[in-house]
Amino acid sequence: MTMPKKPETCFVRSDCRSIDGMLRYSHEAMATTFEVIIVHEDGRYARQAAAAAFSELDRLEGELSRFIENSDISRLNNLPANHPLLLGLAAFECLQLSAGLYGETSGAFDITIGSLLACWRGDDGTSRTPSEEQLNLARQLTGMGLLKLDEAEHTVELLKSPVHVDLGGIGKGYAVDRMAELLREWSIDIALVSGGYSSVLALDGPPGKKGWPLTLSNPRDRKETLVRTNLQGRALSGSGMEKGRHIIDPRTARPVEGKLTAWSSAPDAATADALSTAFMVMSPEQIKQYCLRHPDVLAMIIVQEKDKEGAEKEKILHFGPWKKEELL
Repeated sequence: MTMPKKPETCFVRSDCRSIDGMLRYSHEAMATTFEVIIVHEDGRYARQAAAAAFSELDRLEGELSRFIENSDISRLNNLPANHPLLLGLAAFECLQLSAGLYGETSGAFDITIGSLLACWRGDDGTSRTPSEEQLNLARQLTGMGLLKLDEAEHTVELLKSPVHVDLGGIGKGYAVDRMAELLREWSIDIALVSGGYSSVLALDGPPGKKGWPLTLSNPRDRKETLVRTNLQGRALSGSGMEKGRHIIDPRTARPVEGKLTAWSSAPDAATADALSTAFMVMSPEQIKQYCLRHPDVLAMIIVQEKDKEGAEKEKILHFGPWKKEELL
C-alpha cells in the first residue's frame, strides 16, 4: 500500500461547507490522502485526537502494506509452505475479515489475487495478456483456502507457496475503522473519516444535521450526481475501472467486462471497502441476492451495455434499501 501516488478517481465526495465549527485534518498514507473532519468545541484537543488517529494509521500501514519490506503481509508473501507465521492483531484481523467476505461473496473478494494480477499487469502497471499456462499456474496459487488461520495462536500457514496477498481492497477501510475507534476513545463522537476518495466512515452527525452530507457522482462525468445522502453511523466505499488497467475476476482469472463503477454502503468501512471491490466482479443478480441476504448493505453499480445499433450506453442499478430522496 506504499507506492508512488497517482491521480485518484473520486468515488465519494464530502460536501461539508454548511457545517459550523468544522475542523479538517489530512495525512498522506497508503498512497492516498486520509482525512479526518471533526466538530468539537476545543480545537487544540481535536487536533491532538486527529494526530493520534494518523499515528495509528502509520502504524497500521507498517503492518499491512505489501510494499514495506518487513511488514506482516510482506513476511507472509515470502513465507514457505507449512510454516506457521505469528501475526500482529491488525494483519490477523484483516485476514479473518477477508476470509469471511471471500465465503460470503463466493470468491468474488479474494486478497490472494496477487499472482493473477501479476499475470495481467506488468511491473509498471501496464496491461498485458498472459498465456494459458501462466494463468493456470497463477490459479493454483490463488484462493483463501490456501491460508490456514489459527485464531488461538494468531498464526497463518500457507498450504502452497508462494501466495501473494494484497490488502488493497480492504486495508484502507480497515484503517478508517481503527482510526474512528481511536477517535471514540478520545470522546470525539462527531466526525467523518475518509481513506482517499474511496472509503468514508461517518460517526455521529453534526448538530442540527441528519448526518454528514455526501455525494456520489459518475466518475466519467463529475457534473452528473447520482446520490446525495446524509451518512451517520455507516460507511460508503467505491471502486471502479482505472484507465488502461483491468479489474480481474478471481473466480475466472480473467478481466471484468461491462462494469464501470461500484459503490457499497455497510456498517463498517472494511466491509464497505471489500464489497465495492467484490461488486465490480459480481453480476447484478449476484449483487441483488447478496443485498437480500444482508439487508444492512446497499449497492449501486454502473454497467455498460450496447443498444440495438451497437452503441455503448451506461445503466445505473441500485440494490438494497436506498431512500427515494437520495437517488437523483
